[in-house]
Parts: sequence; structure tokens; C-alpha cells
Amino acid sequence: MKILVCISNVPDTTSKINFTENDTKFDTNGVQFVINPYDEFVLTRAMWFKEKQGATVTVVNVGLSNTEPTIRKALAIGADEAIRINAEPTDGFYVAKQIAEVAKSGGYDLILTGKESIDYNGGMVPGILSSLLDFNFVNACIGLEIDGSTATIIREIDGGKETLEGNLPLVVAGQKGVVEESDLRIPNMRGIMMARKKPLQVVEPINADPATSTDHYENTAPKSECKLVDADHVEELIDLLHNEAKVI
Repeated sequence: MKILVCISNVPDTTSKINFTENDTKFDTNGVQFVINPYDEFVLTRAMWFKEKQGATVTVVNVGLSNTEPTIRKALAIGADEAIRINAEPTDGFYVAKQIAEVAKSGGYDLILTGKESIDYNGGMVPGILSSLLDFNFVNACIGLEIDGSTATIIREIDGGKETLEGNLPLVVAGQKGVVEESDLRIPNMRGIMMARKKPLQVVEPINADPATSTDHYENTAPKSECKLVDADHVEELIDLLHNEAKVI
């Protein structure tokens, strides 16, 4: 079984976010980048298939050379090889088009992605990718088993879970639950050393026009000062909730 895992290079959630050029560009100075957490969940599940069922795992990323440390981390976790599509990931449609071109020639049985990236939260790439490849698609996956060419998938739905069964090839977008946070792997020294020798292929992008463009960015408003009301002053609390917070 050949598995392709799509990974995004995203800012660590502890990083302070700023914008430059009149709030039209993201300022990367001082920002630590990591594997998108949702992608790391499915990458960890792919490692299980590699170890238990002999699957081969390739990771793919759309990004410039600055994303290679993140790609090398995926290799250190255990992926067999990596592909970097040498392009700026401008929007979901553009990214999906680039990955689809790689997938068409790779003969992959299973394509795994996170349900969304934590930087833009668009959630577009998996669905567009499946459409371009004409693969069946399951979103919000929290459980995945493969038996031969048959996949059993559990996905989260409103108010519960749904179990699906289908044949490969598939595109599956996962989230926490497909593995737990305790299952995530920290690269050890041996994995890091081996990652340096694993193939990282750089391919040039195909011609594809982005479907969207960014007008400007805006930081969230700072939290207002918290007001404390004495427990004996219930009328004051009600007045604040009604006239200031306007929640009652």
C-alpha cells in the first residue's frame, strides 16, 4: 500500500503573530514553524500502517525552501521519502492542484491530510484534491483501518459518529481521534540522522492560477479588562450584563 501524507508548514500556536506592509503580508520574523497538528495526527496513523502492514509513506508539501526543516521532521518521524513542490501556498485551490499533479503520477492507494491547517483554517484542500483526482473522500476522520483494499472509517458528525466502508483509493482528512496526542512521535536521534539521508525530491509547480487572493490581515482585538463584582451586589451585576455586555 502506498500512502501520500500532505503536510503544511504552520506557525506554532505560541508564536506572536504580526503583519507587515500595511497589514497585507504575514511577518515570519521570530516565528517558529511546525507540522500542522491535524497533519501530524494522520502522519502518525500512516506510521502504524507502515509498521503493521508494510505500507510505504511519502510526505508532500507545497512550499519554498524554508519549509524543509518541517519536512525533515516528518522524515525523522518515519516517512520513507518526501516531495516538496517549490511554490508559495497561496490558496487552497492552488495547493490542491499542485498536490493532485504529484498524486496522479505516484499511484497512491491512500491520501491522508489534516481536516484543515491551523493558520488559515480553510479546510478546502482535501475536498478539492479528491475532486481533482476523482477519489472518494471522507472528512473529520477519527478512526481508520485498512484491510486489503477496503477501508473502514469512523468520522465525527453532529451529535455522534458515523462508520463508513469503502474501497481504495481514497482521500481521508483526519483530526484528533485518528490517533491521540499521546500517540504522537517525537523524533529520536537515530530518526533525525536517518532523515538526512532519505530522499527529498523538489519538483517545480504546474501552471495554475490561485482562485483567491488576500486583501489584508487583521489581528484580533485585545481582551477588555475584566470587571469583578462583589457577590453581594447582584443588582450591579445584572445591570452590567444587561446594559454593557448586552447578554441579557
